[in-house]
Parts: sequence; C-alpha cells; structure tokens
Amino acid sequence: MFLFGGPISDTVAKVQPTPFAPADLGPLRLRNRLIKCATFEGATPDALVTPQLIDFHREVAAGGVAMSTVAYCAISPEGRTDRHQIWMRPEAIPGLIELTDAIHSEGALAAAQLGHAGPVANSISNQARALAPSRIPAPMGMALCKKVDTDDIAVILAKFRRAARIAVDSGFDGLEIHFGHNYLASCFLSPLLNRRHDAYGGSLINRARFCREITQAVRDEVGPDIGVWAKLSMYDGFPGSFGVDEACEVGRLFESDGYLDAIEPTAGSSLLNPMYLFHGDAPRKEFADAFRGAMKWGLKAVAPFFLKEYDYHPAYLLPLSRQLRAAVSMPLILLGGITDRASMDLALAEGFDFMAMGRALLREPDLPLRIEADPATVSQCTHCNLCMPTIYSHTRCPVRTGEVVA
Repeated sequence: MFLFGGPISDTVAKVQPTPFAPADLGPLRLRNRLIKCATFEGATPDALVTPQLIDFHREVAAGGVAMSTVAYCAISPEGRTDRHQIWMRPEAIPGLIELTDAIHSEGALAAAQLGHAGPVANSISNQARALAPSRIPAPMGMALCKKVDTDDIAVILAKFRRAARIAVDSGFDGLEIHFGHNYLASCFLSPLLNRRHDAYGGSLINRARFCREITQAVRDEVGPDIGVWAKLSMYDGFPGSFGVDEACEVGRLFESDGYLDAIEPTAGSSLLNPMYLFHGDAPRKEFADAFRGAMKWGLKAVAPFFLKEYDYHPAYLLPLSRQLRAAVSMPLILLGGITDRASMDLALAEGFDFMAMGRALLREPDLPLRIEADPATVSQCTHCNLCMPTIYSHTRCPVRTGEVVA
C-alpha cells in the first residue's frame, strides 16, 4: 500500500492507547480503561443490598470509572467472610437490580465479584463450618476447616453456576471470579495449604483443576455475552506458598482454556499476610479495636507479625504482574497503586489493558474525572490504610469524613 507515493511499513510503531478512550473487555465496551476494583463496602448488614451500598457505587460510577465492581458476592452462606456479606440467592435479586440500575444510570457498567471465602470465613458469625482443601485452621472462627471432598466440589461448582445466573439476571454486565488471597479457590492453588493426594492436589495441574472447573462452569452458565475474568494471586506473601512462577503457569492454563476474558493479578493472603496486597501504613491498633474480646487481644498480640508494613510506591504490584504479562497474551488488569495519570500511562506502556482503582476512590470518588480534566492531578490518598478496619462497620475514608486529620 502507498500513501503520497511512499510505502507504509508493516512495522509502524503501535500508538499507545490512552486511559480515557473506550476499550473492549471481552464482549463489553467500556467507556474508558478504569475499573473500580472489588472491595467490601461493609454496607450490607442483613446480607442484602442497602441504600448505602447503592449510593456508594452510584457515586463511584458518577466519578468517572468505566465499571464498578460489587464485592463481596458470596456463592453460599458459608462462603462469606461473615454473615453481613451478600450471598447470591433469589431474595437478593431486587436489591441487586436497583444497584445495577444505579450504576448504569451514571454511564458505567456493573460487575459482581463471585467467590467463596473458604478458611477466611468466620464460621461463628456464619453459623456454618468453614471449608478448605485440607484441614487447616480458620482463624476468624477459631476452628479447623472441613476438608472439601469431591461431592462438595460438585456442589460448589453448582453454586458458582447459580450465583453467576443470579448476577446476570440482576443486571450485572461482568463477573470477576475470586482466585486470590487464600480464599477457597486460592487455597487449592497453594502447595502449602492444599495437602490433598487426589485429582485436586499435588501437581500444579491438579491444584489448578478446581479453578479451571469454576471458570468453565461460570462461562457455560452465562454464555459469550457476559464479561468474565479472574482475580488471580501472583504471590501469597509468605515462603512455601503459591508464587509467581506457578501463577504464570496457571495464567497460561486459563488462556488455553479460553473461558476468561482477562486476568487481574493480585497478591497477599487474608490468612497470613494481608498487607502485602495493600502496601503503605499498617493500622494495627485500629484493626484490633474493630473487634471485641479474645479476637481483639489476640490481634493485638499477633499484629506486628500479621500486619506487616510494605513501602508504598505507584504501581507497586507491577513487578509481579509484569511477569504474568510476559507469560500470556490475553488482556490483563493492573491493580495496586493506580492513583494518577503517570501510573495509568505506565500500565498501558507495559502492555496492560485496564487499570483497577480502590482506596484512592474512597478518598475521592471523582478522581478519574479530575485526572481526565487535568493530568497533573495528585491523589489525596496518603495510603494510611485507616480505611481498612472500617470494613467491619461501614467502609469509608476516615480522612474524608473528618474522623482523623490527614
């Protein structure tokens, strides 16, 4: 082909996309490349949608993200971290429809994060025994988990199907499947927490089997017109557990299966090292004060070991996520420290297709619009992480509400 008498090279440099241009995530057309990541809002005391939850996501959607992810949408009662979280059942549908309608009214898409908490669940609160691939402790319930047998796996897969159907019937455009943070599916991936000797334990192929069956079950249920992606841990945050090399292999398996439209790399363990996901300050006193009795004093004792501090810097999960980017060609969503135009542009330059934002939106729900209007905008989030203990009451930025001084 010739233009103005000269040949057009097939190796013309590819123009880098911009964060605020429309983009496709599988079958979904997003108005830009920014996604509100899944965070528990602490606004569902009866395990049902409330006006507070609707208002939260409406505000975020109005603030400029392309899609807001509702979490945590457990597939079953025992799959919640505690009894205050939504679990996907017919009684939840009317509220979920109101919620998705509110998000859509602001021009954004709605996603539901589906998962099972496994050993992260509080069995005392849920009044149901926590589940795990092996008989490991469930710290919140101060008891041992029930080891999942093959019959249980079949039931759990059916519950994923049912939850996916309820989400679609409630108006959600996309589904994020939770394979991170040592929730149930993530525990199956871990060579430390999965001590099985059957088809779901031992080799990585076996340990990944449960996750792959979940992705197939969800995709088979919802068909090709719903976006489906997975949040996948790249490193659990402690020696001997799931790490980046195996995570890359699992990513390749997901890509070969063809059921997912994208992967969102994450890190850290809600069981043993939660701060590895967040980086920044570790609000140990505030976490302990969110509990009562033995849990409060127990957390005070273990806080220096359990709530470690990791220095915050922009795009802090990029070094891990970059390895997955090199391993697969499917779309990836970069999470962790995306708070300004520079980190967004860096993500795109590194080959990531979308960016997920969390804590910064608690501080400033309209941050995306402000960055789009002025690329020099600086996020007001200081990464103090005082928002994290508020999940046990009503998730918020205490600096924004004036409860603490920045």
